[in-house]
Amino acid sequence: MILPFILLLLVASAFGFTAWKSRQIERRFPQHGELTDIGGYRINALHLPGPSNPALPPIVFIHGASGNLRDQEAAFRTLLEGRTELLFIDRPGHGYSERGGPENGFPDGQAAAISRLMDLKGMDRAIIVGHSFGGAIAASFAVLHPDKTAGLLFLAPATHPWPGGVDWHYRVTTARYLGWWFAHLVSLPVGLILMDGATKAVFSPNRRRDRYVEEGAPALVLRPGNFRNNAIDVANLHGYVTRFAPRYREITAPTVIITGDSDPIVLEEIHSEGLARDIAGSELVRIHGLGHKPDYVVPDVALAAIERIAGMDRDLQALARQAETRLNQSGVSGPTAIGIAIERK
Repeated sequence: MILPFILLLLVASAFGFTAWKSRQIERRFPQHGELTDIGGYRINALHLPGPSNPALPPIVFIHGASGNLRDQEAAFRTLLEGRTELLFIDRPGHGYSERGGPENGFPDGQAAAISRLMDLKGMDRAIIVGHSFGGAIAASFAVLHPDKTAGLLFLAPATHPWPGGVDWHYRVTTARYLGWWFAHLVSLPVGLILMDGATKAVFSPNRRRDRYVEEGAPALVLRPGNFRNNAIDVANLHGYVTRFAPRYREITAPTVIITGDSDPIVLEEIHSEGLARDIAGSELVRIHGLGHKPDYVVPDVALAAIERIAGMDRDLQALARQAETRLNQSGVSGPTAIGIAIERK
């Protein structure tokens, strides 16, 4: 009788801790943006109108796995606010956006959600910026909604089939029954313990931005609903890009791909080189010593890429060489074997 009681007490304590800590995380990182009903569910987004005479086309930012709109806002808002219209989106089931239907477990479903949100915000066409997992959504958006795609900027994108799979905890979290219990009992306390090292590893071999954990609010993904939605997205990605990647050849929008040769998360020779091969006229900007966060580590190159997509004269390869010099001076040299979140794909 004692052992079952102890087990019940442990389960109740873990469940209670997750509920309490989730509320605490939400108080620390409250909803940031506006919820918009796009047809049966609501998407949270931060919409910043542009000036009367914008210098650039409107820009839509799509965050990666385990993220939310704050991630891309912290990287780009100060660089672009006042120059054009900006839309930072919590993808369906992430941040404070509602999940919607099962179609939102795949990039094309999320691309459709973004398209509907653009309509409701009065955005006819935009440059679509996708980081990491957001790259698969950006590519899907360009194929399925070409009339709304003024250009594409891929930042360390995950877009093509890769050898291997995903980390074990994604498979556990997506399991029909076990996944619910795992997300409500285990993932949050363990995630809090691992948060500092995990975020540093995502930036590796580059230094993590000092206030990234506060500005990017990665802890939001540890809430059970977000955690499970994120796991479903990641678990579905390989099968989806296997089916959909052949359609990237249909993309005609101006495209720039920024990638690092030291990315611990995504194999640039599969994904970034694959995009450069598949999208006619695209420009691949490869930076030696750069990891998985070009949005934070080389924001000047990303900004110039947006300007280049908009038709301005920018020498991205020269800027990439300058960025390499900075990274070399900071002590970065060569690839790292660290893996986190997704098996290096």
